[in-house]
Amino acid sequence: MRLEISCKDRLGITQDVLDILVEYEIDLRGIEIDKSGKIFLHFPNIEFAEFQHLMPKIRRIEGIEDVKTTPFMPVEREQNQLRALLRTLPDPVFSIDTRGQILLVNEAVVSSLESSYQDVVGQEIGELVKGFNFLRWLESKEVLAQTQKVKFIEQDFLADILPVVVPEGEGASILAGAVLLLKSEYRLGQQLTVFHQAGRDSFTEVLANSSQMKKMVREAKKMAELDAPILLYGETGVGKELIARACHEASRRAGQALLVLNCASIPDEMAELELFGCASGTYGRDQAKTGLLEQAEGGTLLLDEVGDMSLSLQAKLLRVLQDGSFRRVGDAVEVKVNVRIIATTQKDLGQMVMDGRFREDLYYRLNVLSLVVPPLRERKSDIIGLAEQFLQEQSLKLGRRPPKLNKSCVEFLQSYPWPGNVRQLENALYRAMTLLEQDELGKEDIQLPSSNGSPAYFPEEIEGTLDQEVKRFEKDLLRRLYPSYPSTRQLARKLGLSHTAIANKLREYGINKKTVKV
Repeated sequence: MRLEISCKDRLGITQDVLDILVEYEIDLRGIEIDKSGKIFLHFPNIEFAEFQHLMPKIRRIEGIEDVKTTPFMPVEREQNQLRALLRTLPDPVFSIDTRGQILLVNEAVVSSLESSYQDVVGQEIGELVKGFNFLRWLESKEVLAQTQKVKFIEQDFLADILPVVVPEGEGASILAGAVLLLKSEYRLGQQLTVFHQAGRDSFTEVLANSSQMKKMVREAKKMAELDAPILLYGETGVGKELIARACHEASRRAGQALLVLNCASIPDEMAELELFGCASGTYGRDQAKTGLLEQAEGGTLLLDEVGDMSLSLQAKLLRVLQDGSFRRVGDAVEVKVNVRIIATTQKDLGQMVMDGRFREDLYYRLNVLSLVVPPLRERKSDIIGLAEQFLQEQSLKLGRRPPKLNKSCVEFLQSYPWPGNVRQLENALYRAMTLLEQDELGKEDIQLPSSNGSPAYFPEEIEGTLDQEVKRFEKDLLRRLYPSYPSTRQLARKLGLSHTAIANKLREYGINKKTVKV
């Protein structure tokens, strides 16, 4: 039971209250007096009849204005508020004493360590948070607030290390310990992105009704907040560049340029010139040329179809990713740049690494964050939404009302395998719109190569023997399923084969966590 007693500031009034508790033989557990002069008492629950006598007796003490029960003592209320505050903080928080021992942590710490609260409290802070000498800091003559890069659970964090002092009177204070607030790169990226965003969602142009696209967009939004390279996988025409632009617009670099180099469309020498620029006098030029890397300073460079980049150009790009520097063609001066790289490819870079056609070190530099943009045939619930969106856009350009899709057209669009994906859908609708004379679009208005009503498992022409094509299909299927079923037993259950058979096939095709992004 807890009582809150409002009273006047009179010498001995607290003692008069305590005398009554002694008279009733009540064991006092705690007493507090706040700044306003209120007295708070904490004692065990007593019988109601005894309580009825106690309250009037306290009220009759000279200077007592009011007596009522209260759910918390002031210190208990502060502790509960502190615990509630710590619980809501998503970042790890530690409270330590002057010897560096942990006194208090929040749930973010406990869940990160996958441990219990009791196991964490009492440990030395240096055992869990590396990279800063806490004891030396606590024992220094002047303990000042610090911001340091530290390691927690083997990951980099930014730590705000703040001293906790207790006033001692006359302007003096005593060091009581410290509080640590940790922020991961991901959380810092989130906060900076929100700070710089203009209040709009850059992914609104990405139509995502299907579960596959919704999942991909969720992952893309998280990756956009970081500053590491992004590698976008996907077939031709799936919209990789649209996703790349959305990632740029959702990043802290949104206010700077997004420039594009199509690695598949220009010769190697021209690609090098476009990417790095050149010094004056090179290739007969009177003036130096600034490359895309310098032009994109502070922004993002999109390398479209990076799998078509030559090995020599890959080596030069690797250096940019490693230390952010390069040399213009024909120049000896080092140029430093701050550019984020987003790359797209429709090729199997893991297989290209195994074949020696793509540098392994560059592959792992680019493949820090990866996204697979699903083909249109795997996101059928998006097809009609995309079709209506394209018809709306094209109708505005043609100055006419958008036509309706009849039932046969809807069924046809959803059953077609779309080897050219979203780009093929848009082009087919554009052609149909330019020739359409009525207000309804039917199946007969859509001119597309025959699919024979079957899915396009093989987007390319069949070139090998039956055995070779079966193996190619089998390898492609296993590579597609492996990220979702990364253990041989899971994959074996999915495909209805034995664990040994799957293990042998994965070994035969070189499919493992090193060659396939999980």
